[in-house]
Amino acid sequence: MVIIDCERLKFKNSGIYHVCRNLTEAILRKAAEEEMDITVFLRKKDKGIFGDDCRYMTYSSLYKYVFPYWKIKDAVWHTTFQYPRVMPAGKKTILTIHDLNYMYEDIPEHLKMSLQARVQAAIDKAACLVTISEYTKNDILKNLDTGGKPLKVIHNGCTAYSGPVEEPAYKPSRDFIFTIGAVIPKKNFHTLPCLLEDNGMELVIAGSGSDGYGKKIMEEARVSGVQDRVHMTGSIPESHKQWYLKNCTAFVFPSIAEGFGLPVVEAMYYGKPTFLSCHTSLPEIGKDFAFYFNPGFDKELMKAEFRRGMETARSGRFRPEEVKAHAMSFSWDKAASEYIKLYAEMAGM
Repeated sequence: MVIIDCERLKFKNSGIYHVCRNLTEAILRKAAEEEMDITVFLRKKDKGIFGDDCRYMTYSSLYKYVFPYWKIKDAVWHTTFQYPRVMPAGKKTILTIHDLNYMYEDIPEHLKMSLQARVQAAIDKAACLVTISEYTKNDILKNLDTGGKPLKVIHNGCTAYSGPVEEPAYKPSRDFIFTIGAVIPKKNFHTLPCLLEDNGMELVIAGSGSDGYGKKIMEEARVSGVQDRVHMTGSIPESHKQWYLKNCTAFVFPSIAEGFGLPVVEAMYYGKPTFLSCHTSLPEIGKDFAFYFNPGFDKELMKAEFRRGMETARSGRFRPEEVKAHAMSFSWDKAASEYIKLYAEMAGM
């Protein structure tokens, strides 16, 4: 038996929610083909999310103090996030680490140390480690003690969205640039308003976050004289996100702390010109199919980089079908197959 920890599904409209749901759905499909027994561990309110035929084990707050290990005897346990609420230690426990972003965030040192300790504690309990990019793998090896445990890279996938695409509450009336993510400093969104100075475009930023950082973004917009063309929507449902991705003129993602960058792949699925930070995992994900901002995010250079990229996109040298093909190379089914193989190896130990 394999138990997949999906407790993080409680965070709706978050990146970890979509990763966990898409990956688990793909694993369940592949497991059915392989006749592998899968149980999903989650919050009671999320029971049924993978259908009535799926086996479920529900989380209890008491498990933080007393965990019923007898219920999972000899099972392979897969913890899908580096900050698990509960996690058994053992030779059949797999831990997926998405990023060490706390190292690059502007947060108090004691909080960084606390998060580092939590990740290290999870590593100490696991028998096998998985991460979602070569960048994060190198980060882990440099900053944490893996104890020589296996550390495998399994990239996230791209979902060919088939749900409803609905017009959002705010619908731009002109060409617009789009980005999405938690509106917090590590996403670096305050560097973006300058891109509007030389054109009549709008900038739409979707995602929840702190009022303080939102004010910083709007202050930069005022400095550039474009405050009337910068719009922050707050958190949005998937159907609205897909509308923005489908209809935007370009997608931008200047993050300076990223373990993978799933929104980048989602934008590329629509064949969009995509402009990225050259930091962390993003060059690994975007490769030669994206445009990149200068390392220091110099405003004048960014404007020139964006202008040149858009000229390329409109010239015919930019091929949306190749961008989409690159996005689809990140497959949830491929990721699921690699996990199924790993589960089988762990079960045989």
